[in-house]
Amino acid sequence: MARRAAGRLEREEAEDRGWRRDQTAERTTRPTRPQPERSDRLRQEAADAVARGATSARPARVYRVLDRAPLPEGPIRLPDSDVALRRALGDRAGTRATSRLREAARAFEDERFGDSRRILNSLVERVPQVVEVVELLGLTHYRLGHWRAAAKRLESFRDLTGGTEQHPVLADCYRALGRWADVDALWTELREASPSAALVTEGRLVAAGALTDQGKIAEALRLLERGWSVPKRPRDHHLRRAYALADLYERSGAMPRSRELFRWIAGNERDFVDVADRLRALG
Repeated sequence: MARRAAGRLEREEAEDRGWRRDQTAERTTRPTRPQPERSDRLRQEAADAVARGATSARPARVYRVLDRAPLPEGPIRLPDSDVALRRALGDRAGTRATSRLREAARAFEDERFGDSRRILNSLVERVPQVVEVVELLGLTHYRLGHWRAAAKRLESFRDLTGGTEQHPVLADCYRALGRWADVDALWTELREASPSAALVTEGRLVAAGALTDQGKIAEALRLLERGWSVPKRPRDHHLRRAYALADLYERSGAMPRSRELFRWIAGNERDFVDVADRLRALG
């Protein structure tokens, strides 16, 4: 299964690989959710990211960056989960484990994160090297707000795959923990790997949010503005970046710029998050 797609950030029209949660569940053969629901989740994610920037506490402790092995030149080729589980556990037990993994993925998609965690905890003790188990458990902890537990599993995902697919989630865990150096390190890895425009945009939003959490509004603005231009055919990741940028313009007092960007978002997606309310408040 492919874990990274070729492409550079400058290719703003590169194919959007979809939201990370869908990718993970699809690897466990879950039926794809309808497109409108996916868009709703993306929009809520944009609002949540901005809200974290507005309310996050400022941890007093200064953390050193973790000592990570460099990423390989390319992603590590790995077997599908059903093959990996049978190899690790044998045919019968592996088949049962595959069924349990699918059950955990369904629970995750239904937002029954406690059920998903319970199933995955029993699996990861037996197969800590099976990427799909580790990844989904990390994302489950993330959705539960268990930042340290999520980071532990997603660091393992990075080591097992040699990829950057979950770097935005991992960086957001460290953002919540106030580990700014780790956010910076992961953003650098993601930017250099440049797997897709959508994924790099997610990482950029987290990195900018971390700067905002530290009160570095000007730096966050520069990061979001770098390379930004209004796309001809905007995708969800363009709208999310524009939303974060418009929010920072408003916070910095650049009301005309904020109003202009919120209007552009509304012109493309009238119901995007709370854009209509933001425009009314700006006058």
